[in-house]
Parts: sequence; C-alpha cells; structure tokens
Amino acid sequence: MSRDIVIIGAGMAGLACARRLQDAGRAPLVLDKGRGIGGRMATRRVSHGDTALCFDHGAQYVTAGDPGFAALLDSLTAQGAAAPWPEAGRARHVGVPGMSGLPKALAQGLDMRSQLEAMALTRAAGGGWIVETTGAPIAARRLVLAIPAPQAAALLGDHPLAQRLADVAMAPCLTLMAAFEPGAPRPFASETSETHPLAWIAQDSTKPGRPGGATTWVAQARPDWSARHLEEDREQIASRMLPLLAERLATQPGAVLHAAAHRWRYARVTAALGEPFLQDAPGALYLGGDWCLGAHVEAAWHSGDAIARAILDAPAA
Repeated sequence: MSRDIVIIGAGMAGLACARRLQDAGRAPLVLDKGRGIGGRMATRRVSHGDTALCFDHGAQYVTAGDPGFAALLDSLTAQGAAAPWPEAGRARHVGVPGMSGLPKALAQGLDMRSQLEAMALTRAAGGGWIVETTGAPIAARRLVLAIPAPQAAALLGDHPLAQRLADVAMAPCLTLMAAFEPGAPRPFASETSETHPLAWIAQDSTKPGRPGGATTWVAQARPDWSARHLEEDREQIASRMLPLLAERLATQPGAVLHAAAHRWRYARVTAALGEPFLQDAPGALYLGGDWCLGAHVEAAWHSGDAIARAILDAPAA
C-alpha cells in the first residue's frame, strides 16, 4: 500500500492534523495500535448487572485559551459531541456521551486503521518512508509521528530527530474507576490535592450525558505514587487505590459495586519540547504531540494543527 500522508497515532494531535488535511482536500491515512481512537481522551464502558457504567479514565475535560481551539469546541458542542461541565467549575468541557465523543467527532470521514501498530521505519529508495506494521508494510510520501515522545524515539532509532527528544519528559498515571450505589456519599464533583496520593478525583456521573443508575468516580494518582506502583498488575493497583478513594469519600471500600484500574505509562508532560513540532524537511518527517507544548489537550491540538499547516504549505514534490 502506498499513501501520500500517513499519520501514526490517533490521539488529539494525530486527529487534529488529519482533520485539517482532510478538510483541505488531502487524504491522510491514520494508524493506531489501540482498539479505539482518541489516545488519552478515552472512555471505558462496562456493565454491572443491568446498570451501564461509564468512566472517563484518561483526560477528564478540556479547556480552550486559543480562539481556534475555542471555535472547535463550539463546533463540537453544536454537534452534540461536547458540553460544558458546570459542576466542576470554570470553563471546562467534556465529550458526550463520554470523553471519547470528542475524537470520534473529529474522526468522521477520515481513513482510520485501528489495531495496526507501527513496528519499524525505513527510508524508501525513491524518497519518503516505509512503515513496517503488524499488518502489511505501508509506503508514505510524508510521515507524521503523533505519539508520545518515548515511543517516537524508539521508532526513530538513530535518526537525528531522536536526539531532540532526549529532554522531553512524560510521567505515568495510574487511574482507578469505581462505582457505588446512587445513594452513596457524593461530597464533591471534583477535587485536587498536591499531597494526597490521589491527585485528582472526579465524580464522573455529574458530567452531562452520562448514564444514571450508579455514582461513578475516577481517581488519578500523583506521578510519584504512579511511578512506584507502575509495574504492578491492575488488580493490585485497584486494591491499593480503592481504600484511598473510599477515605476521601467517607465511605467503605466494601460498598463498591465495580472497581478497576488503568495504567497510563505516558500520561502527563513534565518537560515539554518548547516548540509546536519537529520536522525533517528532506525526509518529509514530522513529530508532534502534547509533549511539544505542555500537558493539555489543547497543546496536542496546536501541535497537530501546526504540522498539517506545514504540510499544506510545503511545495509539491
């Protein structure tokens, strides 16, 4: 298979890049190793008996400081894919019916291939790149890596751009998803702490468009706590985090209806690159993501959008 533009990674950066290119008349191919799209804009849906449970176990909300990103949020809100989350205060928006609603709306009409992992990159003899995947190889005239910096560095190998990633740092995050009866304690909609092992707790069921029938919570651990327990199995992580959450909610761990943990190995940017993207102009290679600008969904959007503009401005081969 041969394509003009291949984008590896279907998080916000990859989708923002693909969306602008598609709207400009290009036809990018987007690859992602996951079953779904959106990266950390993720929603976990499970059932407890007849009760549907929904957890935003990655990014909890988005905010907009840039007019361009604000306009995108307005458009997604008009489509019903986003909505304000007033219970959490400030100008926070969430995806509807889960955070994954945002990337799904952005991906409408794009050529997406999920569960297809890029394993190696080689330069093509006539220019461009060959992407070795878990399926068939794909030739790309232009290649965009919109994945976490450590993963990009591993794919790049000894490429000079890999050296530029050495100072980028990303911290892990362990997440607990827990559900309780509707009448269980609900002391707050969201809460942060700089000292407790659980740095962020959100009552997910207060978000618009979520299913009723249970009180659902998402708790995310501090980076240092997450790093200490990162390699434990998910059941052990959940058993460690559930008592911490129950204490904050003034309830008992045994009252939980459902509890599960998720491991985000590259969750939060702690040292950003400081520029929107990296480019190897002769090789038609671009690298981007939130790690370029900061630990926010908007930063990932800026990076992907900037890459797309650079490709559109590039002279035709």
